[in-house]
Amino acid sequence: MQIFWTKHAEERQQQWQQRLGITREEVEAVVKNPQQIVIEDDIFIAQAMRGKGLLRIPFADVAGTRRIITLYWTNQVNRYWQEN
Repeated sequence: MQIFWTKHAEERQQQWQQRLGITREEVEAVVKNPQQIVIEDDIFIAQAMRGKGLLRIPFADVAGTRRIITLYWTNQVNRYWQEN
């Protein structure tokens, strides 16, 4: 599976790396193998627990390529995590 980074996603990853140490490799690992994928407003969001929060990575699946739109970390796990 190929991963494409938008410019915005690259900028956000750099910001989160400075704040919480979220690396490019960690983001790609979550996109390739998320703990959970949820769909909000026709956008896929790869999610993984990280520390006391949740790393969320909205992406589009285009012809076998996952295009990372943005990413962020949130401590509002109960708001976003979907129990099956």
